[in-house]
Amino acid sequence: MWKLPSFLARTLTSGTSGLPLLPDMAEVRSRLREIVGASTNWRDHVQAMQERKALHTLLAKRQEDLPPRRMKDSYLEVILPLGSQPQIREKYLNVYNSVRFGRILEDLDSLGVLICYTHTKQEAQPRSPLSIVTALVDKINLRKKVVHPDCDIKFTGNVSWVGKTSMEVKMHMLQLHDGDYCPVLDATFVMVARDPENKRPAFVNPLIPESPEEEEIFKQGEMNKLKRIDFSTASLLKMAPTAEERNIVHDIFLNTLDTRTVSFRSRVLPPNSVWMEDAKLKGLQICHPQERNIFNRIFGGFLMRKAFELGWATACSCGGSRPFIVSVDDIMFQRPVEVGSLLLLSGQVCYTEKNYIQVRVHSEVYDADTREHHTTNIFHFTFISENEVPRVVPKTYGGKYPVNALPLKLWKRTLPFC
Repeated sequence: MWKLPSFLARTLTSGTSGLPLLPDMAEVRSRLREIVGASTNWRDHVQAMQERKALHTLLAKRQEDLPPRRMKDSYLEVILPLGSQPQIREKYLNVYNSVRFGRILEDLDSLGVLICYTHTKQEAQPRSPLSIVTALVDKINLRKKVVHPDCDIKFTGNVSWVGKTSMEVKMHMLQLHDGDYCPVLDATFVMVARDPENKRPAFVNPLIPESPEEEEIFKQGEMNKLKRIDFSTASLLKMAPTAEERNIVHDIFLNTLDTRTVSFRSRVLPPNSVWMEDAKLKGLQICHPQERNIFNRIFGGFLMRKAFELGWATACSCGGSRPFIVSVDDIMFQRPVEVGSLLLLSGQVCYTEKNYIQVRVHSEVYDADTREHHTTNIFHFTFISENEVPRVVPKTYGGKYPVNALPLKLWKRTLPFC
């Protein structure tokens, strides 16, 4: 197993064995503040950001000027001591006496950023000139339906692919059971590096695979990048539906047409079904300074947690029983959310099959001065319900398209892991 980087393998030792203890999530966030030089008081954040401007001179002019790194150079292990430190357990506990997945999303986001800072760390620089932020959650697959709240959790991860200014991070979550850590989930995040003011892209250290296995991992990262590019071009806003998609849309229309009236406006809901427009929930969050990240924007993990919780509630409302998260797909961070924003969340069930429910959560901010709405994030969650759920039937073209386009493609990606 790869060793921890020296700055995390600190002098923390157990009183009996003298062996190094793994850092916990509190230390991860503390280390991030040290690397960036973030202020701990909201009133001091302006001064802290002014100080970061001076770090521009430390940025590399070319990627070739940066030393290459290995995958093991960024490898980290972090503990979440739910079992050994019960005082933190309640923060992670839900009413079903299991771990809140939204809190896990927050921890994965923080760890992913620290892994990237570990990859780009320059020993001679106490503070990093880079602003590393989450661009995309490519995939999270759950291996267990329930995570126990009274057993320690371990997170591991490393940079698995690097472009010019972006990095792919693979992370794994394991839980202690009968003396061994058993796999719980696998996650792939994409991070981007920007200048000290978070305005322009910045170069990151290249990654050098050292073995055939690492070469395969790196090659998969390159393929993931190409898939994301292809996926983005398939939007209805950019190209027309395919012939297969048009046929599916027309079949849905014919199956809901009232044959007695033969009118476009007269529709009939099939048995054991619900109109898509009736399978949604909305929420509002006021973005307080408490939820800011090290760059004084709203923490991406907080946004993911709130979106997941609304998505879970939407799936619960549609299915009528407790839903379990199965997979998270393509969380896109389109623009940052400023402190003080009014964050509007809209959860929509867009596909169901047997016990499975796919929910899309749309996040936008409302500018009270201009009265404009701007999309910030789009989230996709796949749940499995305790009982079989009604079929969701779209009523309009805007509702029909998601059924056979993005959610259905994500659904096909998810099925092997269910």
